[in-house]
Amino acid sequence: MENEDHDYTSTTYNKVCPVEYTYKMSVKEIEDFVKLRVKNNNLFSGKRNTSMWAWRAILKHMRLHYQMTHIQASKKWENLKKRYKGLKNPPAGVKVYPEGWPFFNVMDDAMEGRLDGDTPLLEALPRSANFPSISKRKRRKIPMVPSSSMASIAGGPEIEVTLNGDEDEEATEDGSIMQEMEHERDLMKSEKRVMEREQQVLQRERAVLDREIAALDRERASLERERAIIEREKALLEREKVMLDRDREAVRQDRLALEREKARLERRSAPRERTEDVQKTAASGKTQMSQTGRSSSSTCLKNLLKTFDS
Repeated sequence: MENEDHDYTSTTYNKVCPVEYTYKMSVKEIEDFVKLRVKNNNLFSGKRNTSMWAWRAILKHMRLHYQMTHIQASKKWENLKKRYKGLKNPPAGVKVYPEGWPFFNVMDDAMEGRLDGDTPLLEALPRSANFPSISKRKRRKIPMVPSSSMASIAGGPEIEVTLNGDEDEEATEDGSIMQEMEHERDLMKSEKRVMEREQQVLQRERAVLDREIAALDRERASLERERAIIEREKALLEREKVMLDRDREAVRQDRLALEREKARLERRSAPRERTEDVQKTAASGKTQMSQTGRSSSSTCLKNLLKTFDS
């Protein structure tokens, strides 16, 4: 059986100073809200302050503890239950349309115990079982003010009126809220320090990256200069190649001219060489004839001498 929330949600404080809903929950948030409330029903034991800490645990799990108070969460749950009961069990003769309410199915599953088991079980805050103690109710003496005359105010009888303890309860709740806020503030400060250290590390890494980028830019500029030098040298080599080609063509033309001149000279010198050859042949013939005559004369002389000797 579901335990009802503590009666602090319906105190005279709420009647005198009603809480306005400043945060509108989305459809998904309301569904998670219902599932968490039903799944963690054991946190709502009915003891004083247990409901407050249970609602705060649910809101903190949903990350809504800065948008809603535990009183607003409790009233939201009561309104959902009231709307569901009105659609589930309408008065006799009243026709209702549950499908027109988007949260009827999830509320029906929650009330009938058909919710899935993926909703986490939470731990009520504070984590220890020692909840803040509640002060005893104050007794305040107030004078009876007759409506007949103003003169009887000073000497009128006094009675003791027992208050409902809202002021003490509010003071306890305020103290708990302040403790939670201090804890959150400490967490935020520690996170801020961590973020500052990470930011310093990032700044140092960024400075290193900037230096590396500057070095890369210098290397890129040096490469660009070397590339420009290479391009100029390449253009110079191309011009020298063109000049060499022209010189080679000029040498080839000179060689052809020399070949033609040589051929012409050879053609002119060929008849002269033939004449010289003829003259040389004739001269050699005469020489041979003279030598032959002389040898024959000597032979004849030798023969005559042999004849005389015999």
